[in-house]
Amino acid sequence: MEELYSSAIALLNSRRRKARSSLTGLPGGSNIPGLDSIPSLDRTPSFRGKPSLIGVREWLQELGHSDDDVNRLNVIHVSGTKGKGSTCAFINSFLKAHGERTGFPRKIGLYTSPHLKYVQERIQIDSKPISEILFAKYVFEVWHGKISPGPRYLQLLYLTSIHTFIREGVDVAIYETHNGGEYDATNVIQKPVVTGVTTIGMDHVEQLGPLIENIAWHKAGIFKHGSPAFSTIQEPAAATVLQQRANEKNVLLQFIGLNPTLPYNALALKPEVQRKNCSLAVALASTFLKVKAPQDSCLTSQDILQGIEQFSWPGRFHRIVDGNHQWFLDGAHNELSIQKAAQWFVETTLEGQGYLVMSDSNNVELEANVSRTSPPCTRVLIFSHISERDGAALLKGVAEALHRGGLQIQHVILSTYEEQQDGTASIDPCSKTTEKPFSLDLQKDYIAAYRSIDPDARISIVPTIEGALNLAREIGSRDNGMQTLVTGSLYLIGGALRLLEKNTKEIPYKIST
Repeated sequence: MEELYSSAIALLNSRRRKARSSLTGLPGGSNIPGLDSIPSLDRTPSFRGKPSLIGVREWLQELGHSDDDVNRLNVIHVSGTKGKGSTCAFINSFLKAHGERTGFPRKIGLYTSPHLKYVQERIQIDSKPISEILFAKYVFEVWHGKISPGPRYLQLLYLTSIHTFIREGVDVAIYETHNGGEYDATNVIQKPVVTGVTTIGMDHVEQLGPLIENIAWHKAGIFKHGSPAFSTIQEPAAATVLQQRANEKNVLLQFIGLNPTLPYNALALKPEVQRKNCSLAVALASTFLKVKAPQDSCLTSQDILQGIEQFSWPGRFHRIVDGNHQWFLDGAHNELSIQKAAQWFVETTLEGQGYLVMSDSNNVELEANVSRTSPPCTRVLIFSHISERDGAALLKGVAEALHRGGLQIQHVILSTYEEQQDGTASIDPCSKTTEKPFSLDLQKDYIAAYRSIDPDARISIVPTIEGALNLAREIGSRDNGMQTLVTGSLYLIGGALRLLEKNTKEIPYKIST
Protein backbone atom coordinates (compact mmCIF):
# COMPACT_ATOMS: atom_id res chain seq x y z
CA MET A 1 0.00 0.00 0.00
CA GLU A 2 2.90 2.35 0.69
CA GLU A 3 4.12 1.74 -2.85
CA LEU A 4 0.67 2.67 -4.22
CA TYR A 5 0.71 5.91 -2.21
CA SER A 6 4.23 6.73 -3.40
CA SER A 7 3.10 6.15 -6.99
CA ALA A 8 0.14 8.48 -6.49
CA ILE A 9 2.43 11.21 -5.13
CA ALA A 10 4.83 10.72 -8.04
CA LEU A 11 1.94 11.04 -10.48
CA LEU A 12 0.73 14.23 -8.82
CA ASN A 13 4.16 15.82 -8.78
CA SER A 14 4.63 14.98 -12.46
CA ARG A 15 1.61 17.18 -13.19
CA ARG A 16 3.08 20.36 -11.73
CA ARG A 17 3.45 23.13 -14.28
CA LYS A 18 6.99 24.33 -14.98
CA ALA A 19 5.90 27.85 -15.89
CA ARG A 20 2.66 29.79 -16.13
CA SER A 21 1.47 30.11 -19.72
CA SER A 22 0.15 33.37 -21.10
CA LEU A 23 -3.17 34.03 -22.78
CA THR A 24 -1.39 35.03 -25.97
CA GLY A 25 -0.14 31.47 -26.31
CA LEU A 26 -3.49 29.90 -25.48
CA PRO A 27 -5.59 28.81 -28.48
CA GLY A 28 -8.85 30.73 -28.30
CA GLY A 29 -7.62 32.50 -25.17
CA SER A 30 -9.05 35.84 -26.23
CA ASN A 31 -12.49 34.24 -26.42
CA ILE A 32 -12.60 33.11 -22.79
CA PRO A 33 -15.95 34.36 -21.39
CA GLY A 34 -15.77 37.44 -19.21
CA LEU A 35 -12.21 38.55 -19.95
CA ASP A 36 -13.34 41.83 -21.50
CA SER A 37 -15.22 42.80 -18.34
CA ILE A 38 -12.23 42.53 -15.98
CA PRO A 39 -11.50 46.02 -14.59
CA SER A 40 -8.41 47.43 -16.31
CA LEU A 41 -6.67 50.76 -16.68
CA ASP A 42 -6.50 50.40 -20.47
CA ARG A 43 -9.36 47.93 -21.04
CA THR A 44 -6.83 45.20 -21.84
CA PRO A 45 -7.47 41.92 -20.00
CA SER A 46 -4.68 41.36 -17.49
CA PHE A 47 -5.38 37.75 -16.60
CA ARG A 48 -2.23 35.65 -16.91
CA GLY A 49 -2.08 31.91 -17.38
CA LYS A 50 -4.36 29.20 -18.70
CA PRO A 51 -7.53 29.21 -16.58
CA SER A 52 -7.60 26.07 -14.43
CA LEU A 53 -11.39 25.93 -14.86
CA ILE A 54 -10.96 24.87 -18.50
CA GLY A 55 -11.75 21.19 -18.95
CA VAL A 56 -12.86 20.48 -15.37
CA ARG A 57 -16.57 20.04 -16.14
CA GLU A 58 -15.78 17.72 -19.04
CA TRP A 59 -13.40 15.67 -16.91
CA LEU A 60 -16.04 15.27 -14.21
CA GLN A 61 -18.53 14.08 -16.80
CA GLU A 62 -16.03 11.55 -18.12
CA LEU A 63 -15.77 10.27 -14.53
CA GLY A 64 -19.55 9.88 -14.46
CA HIS A 65 -20.20 12.92 -12.25
CA SER A 66 -22.93 15.21 -13.57
CA ASP A 67 -23.59 18.82 -12.57
CA ASP A 68 -26.39 17.53 -10.36
CA ASP A 69 -23.99 15.12 -8.63
CA VAL A 70 -21.67 18.03 -7.82
CA ASN A 71 -24.56 20.23 -6.67
CA ARG A 72 -25.75 17.48 -4.32
CA LEU A 73 -22.51 17.86 -2.40
CA ASN A 74 -24.11 20.99 -0.85
CA VAL A 75 -21.08 23.20 -1.36
CA ILE A 76 -20.02 26.18 0.74
CA HIS A 77 -17.58 28.05 -1.51
CA VAL A 78 -15.02 30.54 -0.13
CA SER A 79 -12.65 32.86 -1.99
CA GLY A 80 -10.48 35.80 -0.90
CA THR A 81 -6.86 36.76 -0.38
CA LYS A 82 -6.31 36.35 3.34
CA GLY A 83 -8.04 33.93 5.71
CA LYS A 84 -9.75 31.52 3.29
CA GLY A 85 -8.35 28.43 4.99
CA SER A 86 -9.07 29.65 8.52
CA THR A 87 -12.62 30.62 7.55
CA CYS A 88 -13.23 27.19 6.02
CA ALA A 89 -11.80 25.53 9.14
CA PHE A 90 -14.13 27.59 11.37
CA ILE A 91 -17.13 26.60 9.20
CA ASN A 92 -16.06 22.97 9.46
CA SER A 93 -15.78 23.26 13.24
CA PHE A 94 -19.20 24.91 13.63
CA LEU A 95 -20.94 22.32 11.44
CA LYS A 96 -19.18 19.54 13.32
CA ALA A 97 -20.49 20.90 16.62
CA HIS A 98 -23.99 21.19 15.17
CA GLY A 99 -23.75 17.65 13.79
CA GLU A 100 -22.67 16.24 17.13
CA ARG A 101 -25.69 17.87 18.76
CA THR A 102 -28.36 17.16 16.13
CA GLY A 103 -27.04 14.48 13.78
CA PHE A 104 -26.74 16.86 10.79
CA PRO A 105 -24.47 17.15 8.99
CA ARG A 106 -23.48 13.54 9.48
CA LYS A 107 -20.36 13.71 7.32
CA ILE A 108 -18.41 16.88 6.42
CA GLY A 109 -15.99 17.26 3.51
CA LEU A 110 -13.30 19.97 3.54
CA TYR A 111 -11.01 20.94 0.66
CA THR A 112 -8.23 23.47 1.25
CA SER A 113 -4.80 24.32 -0.13
CA PRO A 114 -1.92 24.19 0.08
CA HIS A 115 -1.04 21.34 2.41
CA LEU A 116 1.61 21.67 5.10
CA LYS A 117 3.04 18.20 5.68
CA TYR A 118 1.13 15.67 3.57
CA VAL A 119 -0.90 16.23 0.43
CA GLN A 120 -3.98 14.35 1.68
CA GLU A 121 -4.41 17.14 4.25
CA ARG A 122 -6.14 18.99 1.41
CA ILE A 123 -9.00 16.49 1.34
CA GLN A 124 -10.56 15.94 4.77
CA ILE A 125 -13.66 14.17 5.99
CA ASP A 126 -14.90 14.89 9.49
CA SER A 127 -11.83 17.00 10.30
CA LYS A 128 -9.33 14.27 9.37
CA PRO A 129 -7.28 13.90 6.19
CA ILE A 130 -8.36 10.87 4.20
CA SER A 131 -6.01 7.91 4.56
CA GLU A 132 -3.04 7.32 2.28
CA ILE A 133 -4.77 4.21 0.92
CA LEU A 134 -8.01 6.03 0.13
CA PHE A 135 -6.15 9.00 -1.32
CA ALA A 136 -4.09 6.84 -3.67
CA LYS A 137 -7.17 4.82 -4.66
CA TYR A 138 -9.15 7.88 -5.69
CA VAL A 139 -6.21 9.62 -7.40
CA PHE A 140 -5.77 6.64 -9.70
CA GLU A 141 -9.51 6.24 -10.25
CA VAL A 142 -9.60 9.83 -11.46
CA TRP A 143 -6.42 9.54 -13.52
CA HIS A 144 -7.54 6.36 -15.27
CA GLY A 145 -11.08 7.63 -15.81
CA LYS A 146 -10.59 8.28 -19.54
CA ILE A 147 -9.34 11.79 -18.81
CA SER A 148 -7.50 13.31 -21.78
CA PRO A 149 -5.48 15.45 -21.93
CA GLY A 150 -4.32 14.94 -18.36
CA PRO A 151 -5.19 17.58 -15.75
CA ARG A 152 -2.49 19.67 -14.10
CA TYR A 153 -1.55 19.33 -10.42
CA LEU A 154 -4.28 21.46 -8.81
CA GLN A 155 -6.88 20.30 -11.29
CA LEU A 156 -6.11 16.67 -10.48
CA LEU A 157 -6.32 17.33 -6.74
CA TYR A 158 -9.64 19.15 -7.13
CA LEU A 159 -11.09 16.38 -9.30
CA THR A 160 -9.92 13.85 -6.71
CA SER A 161 -11.68 15.82 -3.95
CA ILE A 162 -14.99 15.90 -5.85
CA HIS A 163 -14.68 12.19 -6.66
CA THR A 164 -13.85 11.41 -3.01
CA PHE A 165 -16.72 13.40 -1.53
CA ILE A 166 -19.24 11.88 -3.93
CA ARG A 167 -18.01 8.34 -3.30
CA GLU A 168 -17.87 8.84 0.47
CA GLY A 169 -21.31 10.47 0.64
CA VAL A 170 -20.64 13.71 2.49
CA ASP A 171 -23.60 15.89 3.53
CA VAL A 172 -21.71 19.13 2.91
CA ALA A 173 -18.48 20.05 1.11
CA ILE A 174 -16.58 23.17 2.17
CA TYR A 175 -14.36 24.45 -0.64
CA GLU A 176 -11.55 26.98 -0.59
CA THR A 177 -10.60 28.37 -4.00
CA HIS A 178 -6.98 28.06 -5.10
CA ASN A 179 -5.96 31.59 -6.14
CA GLY A 180 -8.67 33.51 -7.96
CA GLY A 181 -12.30 32.59 -8.31
CA GLU A 182 -13.86 33.28 -11.71
CA TYR A 183 -11.51 30.96 -13.62
CA ASP A 184 -10.46 28.76 -10.71
CA ALA A 185 -10.92 25.00 -11.09
CA THR A 186 -13.20 24.97 -8.04
CA ASN A 187 -15.64 27.30 -9.81
CA VAL A 188 -17.16 24.43 -11.77
CA ILE A 189 -19.73 24.35 -8.96
CA GLN A 190 -22.97 25.70 -10.44
CA LYS A 191 -25.25 25.80 -7.39
CA PRO A 192 -23.38 26.34 -4.13
CA VAL A 193 -25.58 26.64 -1.06
CA VAL A 194 -23.77 29.81 0.00
CA THR A 195 -20.59 31.67 -0.96
CA GLY A 196 -18.19 33.86 1.00
CA VAL A 197 -15.29 36.22 0.35
CA THR A 198 -12.58 36.84 2.93
CA THR A 199 -10.34 39.91 3.05
CA ILE A 200 -9.08 40.94 -0.40
CA GLY A 201 -5.57 42.35 -0.87
CA MET A 202 -2.76 42.69 -3.36
CA ASP A 203 -1.57 39.11 -3.82
CA HIS A 204 -1.07 37.00 -6.95
CA VAL A 205 -0.96 40.36 -8.69
CA GLU A 206 0.84 39.06 -11.78
CA GLN A 207 -1.95 36.58 -12.40
CA LEU A 208 -5.00 38.50 -11.17
CA GLY A 209 -3.96 42.19 -11.02
CA PRO A 210 -2.68 44.79 -11.46
CA LEU A 211 -5.43 46.57 -9.51
CA ILE A 212 -7.29 45.51 -6.39
CA GLU A 213 -10.42 45.97 -8.53
CA ASN A 214 -9.14 43.24 -10.85
CA ILE A 215 -8.49 40.92 -7.93
CA ALA A 216 -11.92 41.60 -6.44
CA TRP A 217 -13.52 40.87 -9.82
CA HIS A 218 -11.93 37.41 -9.82
CA LYS A 219 -12.82 36.68 -6.20
CA ALA A 220 -16.48 37.55 -6.84
CA GLY A 221 -16.55 35.05 -9.68
CA ILE A 222 -17.82 32.40 -7.25
CA PHE A 223 -21.12 34.30 -6.78
CA LYS A 224 -24.00 32.34 -8.31
CA HIS A 225 -27.58 33.38 -8.95
CA GLY A 226 -29.83 31.81 -6.34
CA SER A 227 -27.08 31.46 -3.73
CA PRO A 228 -26.64 34.09 -0.98
CA ALA A 229 -23.20 35.64 -0.62
CA PHE A 230 -21.29 37.14 2.29
CA SER A 231 -18.06 39.10 2.57
CA THR A 232 -15.90 40.53 5.30
CA ILE A 233 -15.71 44.34 5.38
CA GLN A 234 -13.47 45.29 2.44
CA GLU A 235 -11.66 48.44 1.45
CA PRO A 236 -13.96 50.64 -0.67
CA ALA A 237 -12.51 49.83 -4.10
CA ALA A 238 -12.83 46.07 -3.57
CA ALA A 239 -16.25 46.37 -1.95
CA THR A 240 -17.57 48.35 -4.91
CA VAL A 241 -16.52 45.67 -7.39
CA LEU A 242 -17.96 42.87 -5.23
CA GLN A 243 -21.30 44.68 -5.05
CA GLN A 244 -21.31 45.39 -8.79
CA ARG A 245 -20.69 41.73 -9.60
CA ALA A 246 -23.36 40.65 -7.13
CA ASN A 247 -25.84 43.02 -8.80
CA GLU A 248 -24.93 41.68 -12.25
CA LYS A 249 -25.58 38.13 -11.08
CA ASN A 250 -28.71 39.10 -9.08
CA VAL A 251 -27.07 37.81 -5.90
CA LEU A 252 -27.87 39.11 -2.42
CA LEU A 253 -24.50 40.14 -0.93
CA GLN A 254 -24.08 41.04 2.74
CA PHE A 255 -20.93 42.53 4.27
CA ILE A 256 -20.20 41.07 7.70
CA GLY A 257 -18.46 42.99 10.48
CA LEU A 258 -17.13 41.56 13.72
CA ASN A 259 -19.72 39.40 15.46
CA PRO A 260 -20.26 40.97 18.91
CA THR A 261 -21.49 37.68 20.41
CA LEU A 262 -18.16 35.87 19.93
CA PRO A 263 -16.35 35.09 23.21
CA TYR A 264 -13.91 37.82 24.17
CA ASN A 265 -11.16 35.70 25.70
CA ALA A 266 -11.07 32.65 23.42
CA LEU A 267 -7.44 31.94 22.52
CA ALA A 268 -8.39 30.89 18.99
CA LEU A 269 -9.71 34.44 18.44
CA LYS A 270 -6.81 36.28 20.04
CA PRO A 271 -5.43 37.42 16.67
CA GLU A 272 -7.95 40.06 15.57
CA VAL A 273 -7.95 38.73 12.01
CA GLN A 274 -9.21 35.37 13.27
CA ARG A 275 -12.15 37.13 14.90
CA LYS A 276 -12.96 38.57 11.48
CA ASN A 277 -12.66 35.16 9.79
CA CYS A 278 -14.74 33.55 12.52
CA SER A 279 -17.50 36.15 12.11
CA LEU A 280 -17.74 35.38 8.39
CA ALA A 281 -17.73 31.66 9.12
CA VAL A 282 -20.65 32.03 11.55
CA ALA A 283 -22.70 33.76 8.83
CA LEU A 284 -21.86 31.09 6.25
CA ALA A 285 -22.51 28.13 8.55
CA SER A 286 -25.75 29.65 9.83
CA THR A 287 -27.01 30.28 6.32
CA PHE A 288 -26.11 26.78 5.22
CA LEU A 289 -28.08 25.26 8.10
CA LYS A 290 -31.09 27.50 7.44
CA VAL A 291 -31.21 26.16 3.88
CA LYS A 292 -30.24 22.52 4.38
CA ALA A 293 -30.75 21.43 7.99
CA PRO A 294 -33.89 19.38 8.66
CA GLN A 295 -36.64 20.65 10.95
CA ASP A 296 -35.40 24.25 10.91
CA SER A 297 -32.39 23.40 13.07
CA CYS A 298 -30.11 26.43 13.46
CA LEU A 299 -26.60 27.18 14.63
CA THR A 300 -26.84 27.91 18.36
CA SER A 301 -24.56 29.89 20.63
CA GLN A 302 -23.42 26.59 22.15
CA ASP A 303 -22.50 25.28 18.70
CA ILE A 304 -20.43 28.41 18.14
CA LEU A 305 -18.65 28.15 21.49
CA GLN A 306 -17.91 24.47 20.96
CA GLY A 307 -16.77 25.14 17.41
CA ILE A 308 -14.32 27.80 18.57
CA GLU A 309 -13.05 25.56 21.37
CA GLN A 310 -12.34 22.64 19.01
CA PHE A 311 -11.03 24.88 16.20
CA SER A 312 -7.69 23.81 14.79
CA TRP A 313 -5.76 25.19 11.84
CA PRO A 314 -2.07 24.20 12.03
CA GLY A 315 0.53 26.54 10.64
CA ARG A 316 -1.50 29.68 11.22
CA PHE A 317 -0.98 31.54 14.52
CA HIS A 318 0.49 28.26 15.73
CA ARG A 319 2.48 28.23 18.96
CA ILE A 320 4.55 25.30 20.22
CA VAL A 321 6.49 25.11 23.47
CA ASP A 322 9.24 22.55 24.02
CA GLY A 323 10.83 23.28 27.39
CA ASN A 324 12.25 26.79 27.28
CA HIS A 325 12.22 26.81 23.46
CA GLN A 326 9.09 28.51 22.15
CA TRP A 327 8.18 28.34 18.46
CA PHE A 328 5.69 30.70 16.80
CA LEU A 329 4.75 29.49 13.33
CA ASP A 330 2.65 31.28 10.75
CA GLY A 331 2.58 30.60 7.01
CA ALA A 332 2.06 34.27 6.14
CA HIS A 333 3.30 34.94 2.61
CA ASN A 334 1.79 38.24 1.48
CA GLU A 335 1.84 41.81 2.74
CA LEU A 336 -1.52 41.53 4.48
CA SER A 337 -0.76 38.36 6.40
CA ILE A 338 2.90 38.99 7.18
CA GLN A 339 2.03 42.12 9.18
CA LYS A 340 -0.59 40.19 11.14
CA ALA A 341 1.85 37.37 11.91
CA ALA A 342 4.45 39.79 13.25
CA GLN A 343 1.84 41.67 15.26
CA TRP A 344 0.65 38.36 16.77
CA PHE A 345 4.24 37.48 17.74
CA VAL A 346 4.70 40.86 19.41
CA GLU A 347 1.43 40.71 21.35
CA THR A 348 1.79 37.08 22.39
CA THR A 349 5.39 37.28 23.56
CA LEU A 350 4.83 40.50 25.46
CA GLU A 351 1.53 39.49 27.03
CA GLY A 352 2.26 35.78 27.65
CA GLN A 353 -0.82 34.05 26.24
CA GLY A 354 -1.82 30.36 26.26
CA TYR A 355 0.16 27.98 24.09
CA LEU A 356 0.29 24.51 22.61
CA VAL A 357 2.44 22.27 24.78
CA MET A 358 4.62 19.44 23.53
CA SER A 359 6.32 16.63 25.36
CA ASP A 360 10.07 16.38 25.55
CA SER A 361 12.21 13.90 23.63
CA ASN A 362 11.36 11.20 26.19
CA ASN A 363 7.64 11.75 25.53
CA VAL A 364 7.05 12.96 29.05
CA GLU A 365 3.73 14.73 28.79
CA LEU A 366 3.43 18.30 30.02
CA GLU A 367 0.19 19.90 31.11
CA ALA A 368 -1.38 22.44 28.78
CA ASN A 369 -2.16 25.70 30.53
CA VAL A 370 -1.92 29.45 30.23
CA SER A 371 1.52 30.89 30.83
CA ARG A 372 1.86 34.17 32.68
CA THR A 373 5.57 33.87 33.32
CA SER A 374 8.13 36.30 31.99
CA PRO A 375 9.18 35.44 28.46
CA PRO A 376 12.78 34.60 27.57
CA CYS A 377 14.76 37.65 26.52
CA THR A 378 16.27 36.13 23.36
CA ARG A 379 14.10 36.33 20.27
CA VAL A 380 14.87 34.80 16.89
CA LEU A 381 13.31 35.18 13.44
CA ILE A 382 13.47 32.39 10.84
CA PHE A 383 12.32 33.64 7.45
CA SER A 384 12.09 32.12 3.99
CA HIS A 385 10.27 33.30 0.92
CA ILE A 386 11.30 32.48 -2.63
CA SER A 387 8.70 33.16 -5.32
CA GLU A 388 7.57 35.70 -7.88
CA ARG A 389 6.60 37.98 -4.98
CA ASP A 390 9.01 40.56 -3.56
CA GLY A 391 10.38 38.54 -0.65
CA ALA A 392 12.67 41.37 0.48
CA ALA A 393 9.64 43.65 0.83
CA LEU A 394 7.86 40.98 2.90
CA LEU A 395 10.88 40.63 5.19
CA LYS A 396 11.04 44.40 5.55
CA GLY A 397 7.34 44.31 6.49
CA VAL A 398 8.14 41.86 9.29
CA ALA A 399 10.93 44.11 10.55
CA GLU A 400 8.67 47.17 10.47
CA ALA A 401 5.88 45.43 12.38
CA LEU A 402 8.30 44.15 15.02
CA HIS A 403 9.83 47.61 15.35
CA ARG A 404 6.41 49.25 15.74
CA GLY A 405 5.61 46.77 18.48
CA GLY A 406 8.83 47.56 20.33
CA LEU A 407 10.19 44.03 19.98
CA GLN A 408 13.89 43.48 19.38
CA ILE A 409 15.03 40.43 17.42
CA GLN A 410 18.50 39.32 18.50
CA HIS A 411 19.13 36.93 15.62
CA VAL A 412 17.63 36.68 12.10
CA ILE A 413 18.03 33.41 10.20
CA LEU A 414 17.33 33.40 6.46
CA SER A 415 16.76 30.01 4.88
CA THR A 416 15.33 28.19 1.85
CA TYR A 417 12.63 25.56 1.33
CA GLU A 418 15.16 22.71 1.43
CA GLU A 419 14.12 20.66 4.42
CA GLN A 420 16.88 18.37 5.68
CA GLN A 421 20.61 18.85 6.05
CA ASP A 422 21.47 15.43 4.61
CA GLY A 423 19.68 16.29 1.37
CA THR A 424 16.95 13.68 1.75
CA ALA A 425 13.40 14.72 0.96
CA SER A 426 9.95 13.45 1.80
CA ILE A 427 8.20 11.51 -0.96
CA ASP A 428 5.51 14.15 -0.58
CA PRO A 429 7.33 17.49 -0.48
CA CYS A 430 4.98 20.32 0.42
CA SER A 431 6.97 22.69 -1.80
CA LYS A 432 7.35 22.74 -5.54
CA THR A 433 10.56 23.72 -7.29
CA THR A 434 11.18 27.37 -6.49
CA GLU A 435 10.68 29.80 -9.32
CA LYS A 436 14.01 31.49 -8.64
CA PRO A 437 17.06 30.33 -6.64
CA PHE A 438 18.11 31.88 -3.34
CA SER A 439 21.07 33.49 -5.05
CA LEU A 440 23.79 35.60 -3.44
CA ASP A 441 22.19 38.75 -4.87
CA LEU A 442 18.82 37.77 -3.42
CA GLN A 443 20.42 37.10 -0.04
CA LYS A 444 22.01 40.57 -0.12
CA ASP A 445 18.62 42.12 -0.94
CA TYR A 446 17.02 40.36 2.03
CA ILE A 447 19.79 41.40 4.41
CA ALA A 448 19.62 45.02 3.20
CA ALA A 449 15.83 45.05 3.56
CA TYR A 450 15.92 43.92 7.18
CA ARG A 451 18.85 46.15 8.16
CA SER A 452 17.09 49.18 6.68
CA ILE A 453 14.80 48.89 9.73
CA ASP A 454 17.17 47.26 12.24
CA PRO A 455 20.78 48.16 11.33
CA ASP A 456 22.25 46.21 14.24
CA ALA A 457 20.51 42.92 13.48
CA ARG A 458 22.67 39.82 13.48
CA ILE A 459 21.76 37.87 10.34
CA SER A 460 22.73 34.34 9.33
CA ILE A 461 22.15 32.48 6.07
CA VAL A 462 21.35 28.79 6.60
CA PRO A 463 20.59 26.68 3.50
CA THR A 464 18.09 24.24 5.07
CA ILE A 465 15.08 24.44 7.37
CA GLU A 466 16.60 21.81 9.64
CA GLY A 467 19.78 23.85 9.95
CA ALA A 468 17.79 26.98 10.74
CA LEU A 469 15.84 25.22 13.51
CA ASN A 470 19.04 23.75 14.93
CA LEU A 471 20.71 27.18 15.02
CA ALA A 472 17.69 28.63 16.84
CA ARG A 473 17.92 25.77 19.35
CA GLU A 474 21.63 26.42 19.87
CA ILE A 475 20.89 30.08 20.53
CA GLY A 476 18.13 29.10 22.98
CA SER A 477 20.36 26.62 24.80
CA ARG A 478 23.12 29.19 25.08
CA ASP A 479 20.80 31.92 26.37
CA ASN A 480 18.67 29.71 28.60
CA GLY A 481 15.60 30.01 26.36
CA MET A 482 14.34 31.62 23.20
CA GLN A 483 11.19 32.66 21.36
CA THR A 484 11.39 32.07 17.61
CA LEU A 485 9.03 33.39 14.95
CA VAL A 486 9.01 31.17 11.85
CA THR A 487 7.24 32.82 8.91
CA GLY A 488 7.33 33.83 5.25
CA SER A 489 5.93 30.77 3.51
CA LEU A 490 3.63 27.80 4.04
CA TYR A 491 6.38 25.68 2.48
CA LEU A 492 8.73 26.77 5.27
CA ILE A 493 6.07 26.05 7.90
CA GLY A 494 5.32 22.60 6.49
CA GLY A 495 8.95 21.58 6.63
CA ALA A 496 9.38 23.07 10.10
CA LEU A 497 6.36 21.20 11.48
CA ARG A 498 7.60 17.87 10.11
CA LEU A 499 10.99 18.42 11.70
CA LEU A 500 9.65 19.68 15.02
CA GLU A 501 7.49 16.56 15.32
CA LYS A 502 10.48 14.22 15.08
CA ASN A 503 11.43 14.55 18.75
CA THR A 504 8.28 15.99 20.23
CA LYS A 505 4.67 15.01 20.54
CA GLU A 506 1.97 17.65 20.40
CA ILE A 507 -0.64 17.63 23.14
CA PRO A 508 -3.98 19.39 22.51
CA TYR A 509 -4.80 22.47 24.50
CA LYS A 510 -8.04 23.88 25.79
CA ILE A 511 -9.26 27.42 25.52
CA SER A 512 -8.90 29.56 28.61
CA THR A 513 -12.14 31.05 29.80
